[in-house]
Amino acid sequence: MANARSSRRFKKLAANLRAQRRPCYLCDEPIDYTLEWPDPRSFSVEHIRPWSTHPELREDPGNLAAAHLTCNTSKGNAVRVNTRLDNLKGPTSRAW
Repeated sequence: MANARSSRRFKKLAANLRAQRRPCYLCDEPIDYTLEWPDPRSFSVEHIRPWSTHPELREDPGNLAAAHLTCNTSKGNAVRVNTRLDNLKGPTSRAW
């Protein structure tokens, strides 16, 4: 497989994620979407499950989140579950 970060599909997924203007998945602070790489506070695509350990999820939209570049790089290969994303799904149709 070619580098998934440079694939046409990944670039489209990243553009869609950028357009959503969400806060950082890792620190929950706003992202300044006008900043460009390699500014530490610029937008980057976070792989919730690292692509080095979960290659099957490299281009899975459910595994991608917006993050600051510095937050993303400092997280490294760890898996961090952010319960805030559960709130983005919206309320359930009924109480379970």
